Amino acid sequence: SEEEQEQEEEGESRGGGTQGAPGASAGRPRLPAPAGLPGDPDPEEAVSDDSSRHGGRVRGFPHERGNWATHVYLPYMAQEEFLELLELLVSRARTYVPSLAAMEEFHLSLSQCVVLRYHWIQPFVRSLRERLAAFHRFFCVADQVKVYTNENKTRTFIGLEVSAGHFQLLELVSEVDRVLEEFDLPTFYKDPSFHISLAWCVGDLSGRLEGQCLRELQDIVDGFEESAFLLRIQWEQIRCKSGNKYFSFPLR
Repeated sequence: SEEEQEQEEEGESRGGGTQGAPGASAGRPRLPAPAGLPGDPDPEEAVSDDSSRHGGRVRGFPHERGNWATHVYLPYMAQEEFLELLELLVSRARTYVPSLAAMEEFHLSLSQCVVLRYHWIQPFVRSLRERLAAFHRFFCVADQVKVYTNENKTRTFIGLEVSAGHFQLLELVSEVDRVLEEFDLPTFYKDPSFHISLAWCVGDLSGRLEGQCLRELQDIVDGFEESAFLLRIQWEQIRCKSGNKYFSFPLR
């Protein structure tokens, strides 16, 4: 699906991004009905690998029936002031890359996008819940504008990198990695750049966005009236998205 396609490529952006995945606007995902009830059939996921249907995005890995794209992340619920800042940043960046598109949902990734078989979803979520149960709410500051590309260099992102709260995020990633290892799945990047993706475009256009553009974007963030308050974020829950299913893990 297009939603799955978004999640796969966002999860590939270095250190996570848009990974995602994934809410902040009218497109914010709703929590799903209980999944995996006795007697539920294995779902069939609608999918198309036609990149023209996804704004030119290229799937990070081939779809196979029964494989569910899965991503662990911290959701960021954007306030009106954040969307005002986003509009300023995207408007300026479009003078350098006109094809830039603003993200509609915002998150900070704690895992890459990995593939789970359908029958692994519930055990995977159960293990995540156990390992994350002891974590408390915490703050971080995401106020450094940075340009990212995904590993295949098929998409470029503008993000806000975390400048404070890195240690707590690494602790969370450590526990998520242990769960991934249990299922023989790839762990997170060794030296992650934790960030919230703001906008994206197709292709590797990092050269146009870095340098002068990046300096101008940082000046906008630094000069934004609500910036100090707005970009000090309290994380209240962790979320896991697997296919079209969402699972929430509240922080204490």
